[in-house]
Amino acid sequence: MTPDATALDYLDHLARDSARFVEVLRQVPSGTRVPACPDWDADDLLWHLAEVQGFWGTIVGRGLTAQAEGEAVEADDRPGDREGLLTLFDQASRELHHHLSATSPDTPAWTWAQEQSVGFIRRRQAHEALIHRLDAELTAGDRTPMDADLSTDGVDEILRVMYGGAPPWAHFTPDPTQTVRIRTTDTNRSWLLTLGQLAGTDDHGTAHDERDLRVAERDPGGPDAGGPDAGATAAATVSGTAADLDCWLWHRPPVGEIERAGEPQVLQRFDQTIAPGIS
Repeated sequence: MTPDATALDYLDHLARDSARFVEVLRQVPSGTRVPACPDWDADDLLWHLAEVQGFWGTIVGRGLTAQAEGEAVEADDRPGDREGLLTLFDQASRELHHHLSATSPDTPAWTWAQEQSVGFIRRRQAHEALIHRLDAELTAGDRTPMDADLSTDGVDEILRVMYGGAPPWAHFTPDPTQTVRIRTTDTNRSWLLTLGQLAGTDDHGTAHDERDLRVAERDPGGPDAGGPDAGATAAATVSGTAADLDCWLWHRPPVGEIERAGEPQVLQRFDQTIAPGIS
């Protein structure tokens, strides 16, 4: 997590962005296409977040800690109309917030990530709601600003967890000549990435050999750096506001410009690494 992550009220952000999400979707017809997810319409987006929040509410509410328990959780059937979807979302969102509020963040819980805690779910669901709130706003043509501190934490999460979090079966080989510094221009944070290759065979027997990245625990050339590595350079840099970087990394349109500088081949390799997005 970012150094200031503990100061973020993830539950408050989750509640606010979930409420905004459903408020915006009420404004648009069911069949309206979602620009960021072209295969979805507005009802598909509503169903997706209802399903996600219902799933994680069940994990926390039942106190599930084993992988087999988590993977056995079954989703509700999709309602056949808009009103049914709205009712299901309201219930799932309310129950998720209740269970997360009633459970200590350090409580063990099954997740798909290395971190197995309710705190991980709090953080992940706050960012899930934020990005899909944006999807709803883009669908309705009613975009509003994103919180800078939450977006800064969102950049940290997507880099470290969503892109840089390797499963136990994988081996990462870094290329120390291919480094990228990501920097927020408004919240004065930075991350130093090393590009490389991930290889291994997953639990289903599928072999992998693909581009990947890792994030340094602390950027030695960042604004809060000290010591002999202070001011360390990277082969390339990518900068923008926290909200714009969070959007760009999630393949959503930023409001302002994302500035890029440095070695073109390193920037190209970084683009190729994040191009598949998050499934």
